[in-house]
Amino acid sequence: MSPLAPDVLQRLLSASLAARAHAHVPYSHYAVGAAILDEHGAVHAGCNIENAAYPQGWCAEATALGAMVMAGGKRATAVLVSGPGPDVITPCGGCRQKLREFGDDNLLVIAADPSGVRQSWTLGQLLPASFGPDHLAHASEHSAD
Repeated sequence: MSPLAPDVLQRLLSASLAARAHAHVPYSHYAVGAAILDEHGAVHAGCNIENAAYPQGWCAEATALGAMVMAGGKRATAVLVSGPGPDVITPCGGCRQKLREFGDDNLLVIAADPSGVRQSWTLGQLLPASFGPDHLAHASEHSAD
């Protein structure tokens, strides 16, 4: 199901489920955890955090990306998102775009729940024809013309 080594996949799953246990979800009661593998092999986790002034909360993926950036990571190579089950969850549209900032179409996105890994995709499958940093780099190359 996943091209990751079993020990790496287990690290992501454990980190995501542990983060999920810290979710602040007093309104939806829908706890989500995320774990991101960076270019150095480090794992960065986050949970969703709701706010009474909806929609001012933020998603687990955004929290994990913040942790990655704060630790010096610049590139996401895989992300594992865990929900309560039994339904398979994927990152929301906004988080797909946030992940695109730090990954490309080949970024591995894995869905899990407390029972384990359920399904995986690439970010390109979840966010086809996406707009990313490379588009802006190409634009600045042509603006000198």
